[in-house]
Amino acid sequence: MANLPWYALHVRARHEKAVDRILRDRGYEALLPMYRARRRWSDRIREVELPLFPCYVFCRFDPHSLIPIMVTPGVIRPISFGNRIVPVDEEEIRAVQAVIGSRLNCEPWPYFRTGQRVRIEHGCLSGLEGFVQLVKNRFRLVVNVTLLQRSCAVEIDQAWLSPAPPDSSRMIHDPAKRSG
Repeated sequence: MANLPWYALHVRARHEKAVDRILRDRGYEALLPMYRARRRWSDRIREVELPLFPCYVFCRFDPHSLIPIMVTPGVIRPISFGNRIVPVDEEEIRAVQAVIGSRLNCEPWPYFRTGQRVRIEHGCLSGLEGFVQLVKNRFRLVVNVTLLQRSCAVEIDQAWLSPAPPDSSRMIHDPAKRSG
C-alpha cells in the first residue's frame, strides 16, 4: 500500500483513535498524528495525548475501493472537491511525520498562509521547510496541510533557520538531501 496516495478522512469528533485502530486492524496504512497537552481538571492537572488535526485521520487506500473505508465506524467521508476524492500532498505528510518523529513540542496551529518561508538547516528537522512565527519570544515552525487548511507548529531554535530558496514551494524532509 506504500505506493498508494494518502487521503484525509473526516471522522466523528473524538473517534480519531478508534478509526485509526480499525483501519490498521484491516491492513490499511493509517496516520493519526498526536501531541501531548496539559489539561486541568478541578482536582488535578494531567498530560493527555490529543489528535494534532482533530476530526481527521490520514490513510493510504485505493479510491476505487472506497466501501471498506466508508463502512468503518466513525468515518464521515474522505475529503473531496466535487465528486473527486483529493489526495494529500505526499511532501506535507512527510513533513508532519518528521515533526511528530522529532519529539519536539508540537501543537495544533491556525492555518497560516502569509509570512516568511524558512528552511531548517540544523537539528533533527534539517531540510524541513515551513513558515516561521514568533510566539512568546519562542520561534515556531508552522507546517501546513493545504488540503485540510490546517497546520501544526513546533518550537525550534532560531539558530536552525535560514530563508528558504525563492523557488522553493515544497516542505522537504529528506536527510539524504541535506546541504552543508
